Amino acid sequence: MNGKGMDKKIEAASFTESKYYTNRELSWILFNKRVLSEARDKQIPLFERLKFLSITASNLDEFFMVRVASLKDMVNAGYTKKDIAGLRPEEQLKQVNEATHELVNLQYATYKRSLVPLLLQNGLRIIEQHEDMTAQETEYADRYFMENVYPVLTPMAVDSSRPFPLIRNKSLNIGALVRKKEGDEALEFATVQVPSVLPRIVPVPSEGEGIRAVILLEEIIERNIHKLFLNYNIECAYPFRIMRNADLTIEEDEAEDLLKEIEKQLKKRQWGQAIRLEVESGIDKRLLKIIRQELSIHDEDIYQIDGPLDLTFLMKMYGLEGFDHLKESAYAKPQPVPELPADCDIFGEIRKGDILLHHPYQTFAPVVDFIRRAAKDPDVLAIKQTLYRVSGNSPIIAALALAAENGKQVSVLVELKARFDEENNIVWAKMLEKAGCHVIYGLVGLKTHSKITLIVRREEDGIRRYVHLGTGNYNDATAKLYTDIGMLTCSETIGEDATAVFNMLSGYSEPRSWNKLSLAPLWLKDKFLYLIAREKRFAMAGRQARIIAKMNSLCDKDIIRALYEASAAGVRIELIIRGICCLRVGMPGAGSISVRSIVGNFLEHSRIFYFENDGAPEIYCGSADWMPRNLERRVEILFPVENPGLKAKLKHILDCELQDTVKAHILKPDGSYEKVNRRGRAAFNSQLEFTREARTEAKQKERTEQDRVFIPEIHHD
Repeated sequence: MNGKGMDKKIEAASFTESKYYTNRELSWILFNKRVLSEARDKQIPLFERLKFLSITASNLDEFFMVRVASLKDMVNAGYTKKDIAGLRPEEQLKQVNEATHELVNLQYATYKRSLVPLLLQNGLRIIEQHEDMTAQETEYADRYFMENVYPVLTPMAVDSSRPFPLIRNKSLNIGALVRKKEGDEALEFATVQVPSVLPRIVPVPSEGEGIRAVILLEEIIERNIHKLFLNYNIECAYPFRIMRNADLTIEEDEAEDLLKEIEKQLKKRQWGQAIRLEVESGIDKRLLKIIRQELSIHDEDIYQIDGPLDLTFLMKMYGLEGFDHLKESAYAKPQPVPELPADCDIFGEIRKGDILLHHPYQTFAPVVDFIRRAAKDPDVLAIKQTLYRVSGNSPIIAALALAAENGKQVSVLVELKARFDEENNIVWAKMLEKAGCHVIYGLVGLKTHSKITLIVRREEDGIRRYVHLGTGNYNDATAKLYTDIGMLTCSETIGEDATAVFNMLSGYSEPRSWNKLSLAPLWLKDKFLYLIAREKRFAMAGRQARIIAKMNSLCDKDIIRALYEASAAGVRIELIIRGICCLRVGMPGAGSISVRSIVGNFLEHSRIFYFENDGAPEIYCGSADWMPRNLERRVEILFPVENPGLKAKLKHILDCELQDTVKAHILKPDGSYEKVNRRGRAAFNSQLEFTREARTEAKQKERTEQDRVFIPEIHHD
């Protein structure tokens, strides 16, 4: 082997070293910082900034309940194996604690120093302390408490006969130290939960002209807490909130009934280990000591907050009427899909050719209509579908139930293990079974995360299969907020594969080969590694080689190493990764890989993969990110998009996102992210561009339809 070849071998081998990788938890915190940067961006309308700050709080809650909880479990179990970045669980936990404390401080600095003063300037006063109310406001708040709040509350004292109560996960509570009015009694602990059934934001009549005032429910309760403990003097009262370990442990192999086992585990979620305590800064040390000891909370897990606990209330604030001028109006409502005009024969339109759907710029209605029409169509024999997350009042569930009632064969895989949707999915599963659907609860040891619907229809020329494949959930609510790709097809080969998918899910029947689809956990990772290696071979031969990959997260070590090797061989690699990215850029010997994250009004959720293939590009969409859980522990589907027109649309989506100079954050060699440097470049917002394009396309189609209907009157001279 020559020296040059030896150098390449050494470089390739070095890609296994931990220095080439970023810890996934720390990368996630960087993602949440990117969301927070939108809340801090003065170019964004004020109420949109409130929304972004609320999202960071919601994200952080889930991060603690699952990821931090998992790290704590590892540390408690004495697990010492290092992650791909070379950190043991104990080291990860220490760095995560430091980073999240810094993040929370930044959240509240943004809220207190920036957003609250701006709200006041724009006519909305948030009364931060009940002591700051005027006499008129105080009178109203006290009356509101007695009429609306007092009847709902359950005050709880702790003494020898009353043990420390269950503090529910994520609930907001007010802790107090109380002393009996008569006698020299010792201090006692008391608490009351702020009821989630009542609005947390309470409007109060304001004396200021042109100013609206609101106060948070916990402030009203804190002001009136003496009315709950009439025989006591209140020494102090402060709000507190805890986060519990919500990661379910389900022994599927030993569970006789998976549905009942998950129902049982869900009840335990409220009793999980307390892993984070939020308290108002300045809390009485005696009160804090009691809470900390009763909940077995360590000092590093206590967050002293200078502001209201649980900033997710800001999403409700966004819904206040009268502030539309402070919200983003440029994003139009989802537009019709030009290939599927109103009241069309959806099956006839699909027979004309594959149809691509780009949500939320285009409406999700055709997907619902696809299933609804099938439920009523006498020629439809069977409907099969996988459901991971659906909305609270899902029209898709209703359509599937109707189909079963109409005598069709309906098979639905409801993934009971979809995190934080377990309860919802249990309800849906029972309802579908009652309607006569055949319900499958997923495969043992695997989550079924794929998004696929198969409709079997009898037609003049025989049986035809219609398939919907998507990158997002069958959730009509989130389809208005998440960017996703869907494809409707009646391709014979994809139809055969779709049948094989459902046979595998319902009967453990693995096909020997696939026509077009690639599935995890058995085949998909090898498919991606093959496609990356093929680009590497083309580059080494001096031919056209390029990879553009868009996804939510990248943390699979084998994929990252393959990307490094391909880049080192000369493949141009551009990654669009919204969230976690464990790959590092600018690493020695790893060629040049660019990574960008787009954080905008819509949550980037689609997975699109482009491979240059020496001038004969291949484009795939799918449900899987490049993560070990997706590639090795889930049922996922990757599908090719082969129609030239649809491929061009997908390439256009990728090109626009690579050109984004407004919402894109670029990963730097030091691991940080920076907004695109716009010096000398025009502002280009890819999400706004897709909004405009969808609107234009829909209007053009509408004009075409009108022209077709209009027949001009002919005059003869």
